[in-house]
Order: sequence, then structure tokens, then C-alpha cells
Amino acid sequence: MRLFIKNKQSIDCSTWPKSILDELQVGYDRNIRHGALLLTAMIQQDTLSKLQEKLNEKGYAIIYDRKNILAEQIKHLVCEMLENNRPPEENYSQFISSRLHLNYTYLANTFSETQAVTIEQFIIIQKIEKAKKLLRYSDNSIGQIADKLHYSSIGHLSNQFKKITGINPSEFKKQVQ
Repeated sequence: MRLFIKNKQSIDCSTWPKSILDELQVGYDRNIRHGALLLTAMIQQDTLSKLQEKLNEKGYAIIYDRKNILAEQIKHLVCEMLENNRPPEENYSQFISSRLHLNYTYLANTFSETQAVTIEQFIIIQKIEKAKKLLRYSDNSIGQIADKLHYSSIGHLSNQFKKITGINPSEFKKQVQ
């Protein structure tokens, strides 16, 4: 049985409510793929109800709707691509489409419908959030950050950063210091 869990409070793809699953003794595969937990056994309805209750308390939710599941899977794939420090071998649309084995136009329409932003807008927002973390917590130069986030130039990063935050990366770095 696959279980899809959404973090309602953030889009942090690295956090999972593993402690809740462990507490309820719900067996699961430790390898999480595209936002899905693979349960190692069927769980009883009362355990599922307790799980839903505890997840809600911590800002998570089990999602059942196919379109919302696809949107969460896309989010996780974007995070996976952004965490890779090597330049992408394929563009985002090809990467997402090939991993989910669905037409990109369908995926893009589904994502926009359920998330109120396009996949491209989501990618930019995630890249800028990662840039903000790197500016805040690392000694990387803006050029190094642009390289890590696979931008073609510092100017491209700076333009997108300013569109999202209202200030350029240099000003942001000064403010957080």
C-alpha cells in the first residue's frame, strides 16, 4: 500500500513524519520516492484514523485525490533535481515527465489547477528559497550559488531573485548579516 503525505505547513521535501509512523508501529520502506511512503503491510482502519489525527496535529495530511498526489510528486521531483549539485542532464519538463511516465502538458495543467501556480513558477520559487538559505547560511559567493542552482549567469539569478523578493541577492546578504 502506498501512502501519500503532504506537508501542509511548508514545501520542505526533506521532512517526513517518520516518528509518527514509528510511534504507531506502522511498517514502511525507508526509501521515499516522489512523495510516497510504501507501507510494508496493510494497516487497520483504527490505526489509519490515529495516523491521520497525529499527522494533522503536526501539519501533515494524507492525500487521496489523484491530482493532488501528482502535484505532490512533482514537488518532490523538483526538490530532487534542485538537490543535485551537478547540472541537469535533461530539462525539468523532461525529467518530471519521464519519472512520472505521463505527458508533461497533462502534468503542468494538473499542477496549475491544484496549486494555483505553474510548475515553472514553483521551480523558480524553490530555487530562490534555496538561494536565500545559501546566502544566509553559507560563505558561497553569488556566482557559486548561481552555479549550484544551475543558473546560466549571475544576472539571471539576480533578476529572478529580485522578482520574487523585491531585492537583489547582494542586498539580501547584507540584510541577513
